[in-house]
Amino acid sequence: MNHEFPFNNIKKIDIRGKKLLIPTMHPFGSHLLAACCRGFGIDAYPLPTYIDLNLGKQYTSGKECFPCQVTISDILYFLKKEEQKFKDNFNANNYVYLLPEADGPCRFGMYNKFQRIILNTFDNFKDVQISYFTTEDSYSTKGILPEDKASDFKKIGFLLMVVSDIFDRIQWRVRPYEKIQGSTDELIKNMLNEIIKVLEKKAEKLPFDEIYEILELTTIKAKNLINTKISRKPRIGIVGEIYLRTHQPSNQYIIKKIEQYGGEVVNASLCEWINFVTYENIRKTKLFLRVLVKENLYKYVFATMKKLMSLKIEQEYQRFIMKKAYSKVLKHLDIQPDHDVEELEKHLENNHIYSYEVGTEACLSIAGALCYMKEGFNGVVNVYPFSCMPSTITSAILRPIFKKFHFPYLDAPFDGTIQPNREIAIKTFMFQASQHKKLLKN
Repeated sequence: MNHEFPFNNIKKIDIRGKKLLIPTMHPFGSHLLAACCRGFGIDAYPLPTYIDLNLGKQYTSGKECFPCQVTISDILYFLKKEEQKFKDNFNANNYVYLLPEADGPCRFGMYNKFQRIILNTFDNFKDVQISYFTTEDSYSTKGILPEDKASDFKKIGFLLMVVSDIFDRIQWRVRPYEKIQGSTDELIKNMLNEIIKVLEKKAEKLPFDEIYEILELTTIKAKNLINTKISRKPRIGIVGEIYLRTHQPSNQYIIKKIEQYGGEVVNASLCEWINFVTYENIRKTKLFLRVLVKENLYKYVFATMKKLMSLKIEQEYQRFIMKKAYSKVLKHLDIQPDHDVEELEKHLENNHIYSYEVGTEACLSIAGALCYMKEGFNGVVNVYPFSCMPSTITSAILRPIFKKFHFPYLDAPFDGTIQPNREIAIKTFMFQASQHKKLLKN
């Protein structure tokens, strides 16, 4: 009998020489991250996604949230195809599956463990290794890449997440007003490929300037696609669980559906979460430092202060990159700027609504939704997996507040099924948003 602990194959390993499999969550971010890896000499590919959801449903009970079913479906589908392709030459040890994790109460933190157990039930997939980024060390790449490359990879990796967010915001700002239908999506696709080419050739050289140039050129071209005769439409803010609100097949392309019924959408960003993780680690480190001083454990103080300084430098780097990237766009096109997580906390604390001490994505969703209302948006949609705890908390807090202010709000839970009333709910919500816009105008 094999008594090996099932999670031994979940660890940070050197991914050079392996085929790195990246879950496709964001339509741009996953492809940019894979291209960046290839530029660093890593054979990396985003997984085909949402092709055979039944694969995941066979190995889940429904108690897991929907992203678990989607991601396990994607990895099983890919590995089965590879097995068919290579037959007797298939070697599971050649593959590393990158599945990030988070601490706290969210079930997502356990999914790489759960999926390890599932992969172990297949004789041919037991040797597929799972590696991860984690919130505990602010998504550090140490242990995955050599130490002399890990820092540079993280630097450019963060820029690529910012670029992904900005491409999103350009697309959402322009698409509802485009002169020729489909022109915005085509432009973004072409410019994304331009960045991918740069990354594959020069990622290790940190080609920030070239990426900024492509970003600015994209903005200029996108602005020319706008039909200025079309009046500004009701603006809709989206909050919720990061995977569901980002992964378009899982949320049944809700952004395009809102646009179809006359809305202009802004979704919460990828970087909002990354910035929140850094901010939370700073808060926790400060608290730990106070405990050390109170308990006279001074021998640990220096190391903790060093960690705190490193986190603060990282926070300032993130702010610097975001400011520079957004400035390239905002001088040409009025996309929605990103929310600062520190300001979001102040908004919650000043209004005694919720506390960052409780944690989870609810912190960002509640504060972000309230900021949308304050910024003149005309409605908010909360997108999340069915039974998601943080998003259920978000709904419970936001509903009475928005009802008081007569502000349109819609909960949009997803579990892979087609809900016959979804279309009616969105259509009704958009009617309310258009009425809200008229009231604000008057």
